[in-house]
Amino acid sequence: MKTKIQVVFYSMFGHIYKMAEAICKGIQTVKDIEVELFRVPELVPDEILEKSGAKAAQKAFSHIPIIKPEQLANADAIIFGTPTRYGNMCAQMRNFLDQTGGLWMRNALVGKVGSVFASTGTQHGGQETTLTGFHTTLFHLGMVVVGVPYSEAKLTNMVEITGGTPYGATTLAGAAGDRTPSDNELAIAQYQGKHVAEIAKALKIGRDATS
Repeated sequence: MKTKIQVVFYSMFGHIYKMAEAICKGIQTVKDIEVELFRVPELVPDEILEKSGAKAAQKAFSHIPIIKPEQLANADAIIFGTPTRYGNMCAQMRNFLDQTGGLWMRNALVGKVGSVFASTGTQHGGQETTLTGFHTTLFHLGMVVVGVPYSEAKLTNMVEITGGTPYGATTLAGAAGDRTPSDNELAIAQYQGKHVAEIAKALKIGRDATS
């Protein structure tokens, strides 16, 4: 059977959505993988989204289905994407994860692969605290947490300002949200997708062989 991977994200202005697309592209380079892209529900009132310009930006990915917490149990691996809010994941993602108590009670996510990617408005805006803070929740859910190893040489790129950490792919959105993910950042995201897919596939094959 195919290894099932979900990419679950929240994006306000499209930066994380573009990173999610790169993650999916990397996943799809691995054979016998089924990938699904989901977004979590919005919490910000429409009038505020319209005033900020986010409503118009979100039209680009409004076709992506909204996931329900119970659907997470259907995946072998889940890669979460979130913008950063004061060094933490956004409220929309936190709210979604806070609804996984039933899954936690049933150990429904134990042994599944979990991974995270993120964005910040500035170069030192809390990318690593967002990722490692997110990992804490995944550990509580019993997931096998995977980052981006330094076998991805683009993590060591010093010739330009770029996101990218060993804890997960990242992008810099700019203080006004006007910077799009760079080629280097998208390449790291793609690598993360491939890396997670390979690990999830190997774990599934191992479980199936011993079951």
